[in-house]
Amino acid sequence: MHTTLRNLFVAALAAGLIPYEAALAQSAGCAISRDAGARQVLSCPGGVKVTAEAGASFRLTDRNRDGSPDSASLRRKAILVDVDSSQHTGGFQVVTPQAIAAVRGTQWAVDVAGGKTSVLVVSGSVAVRRPAGEPVVLSPGEGVDVSSSTEPLVVRRWPAPRVAALLARLGQ
Repeated sequence: MHTTLRNLFVAALAAGLIPYEAALAQSAGCAISRDAGARQVLSCPGGVKVTAEAGASFRLTDRNRDGSPDSASLRRKAILVDVDSSQHTGGFQVVTPQAIAAVRGTQWAVDVAGGKTSVLVVSGSVAVRRPAGEPVVLSPGEGVDVSSSTEPLVVRRWPAPRVAALLARLGQ
């Protein structure tokens, strides 16, 4: 029985009936739903919730194999990550082509587009750095745009219209 279900799952994935991101989220132990905006909402063990913009290209990973994802790899579009530090042990990070954003417990959005990564903190604090470089720490309402250049990262308080536009894409 188990083999038959697995074969059906693999066939549905190959046929494109199950999005690749959904398959990866299932393997990370997350429950997947869709909201009215066709966004994926992944509710994961250990107090991790990820809301992905429609068409986002991402993958969740449970590197320490404790049953809760502790990392997301984001290649395109935006995700909103909400980590409940009272339930989630260790940190959580989002890795993009340009940046690594890591926290212990907070809510933040990461957007990859046009050769840059933008990170916005909704609550808590987030350390952001290039793969090789010094981190900057963001507080609520602050954001940073990370390109592939080597210029220092500049933390800015994002204007309300920019915050609203990004969060609207994520159903907030």
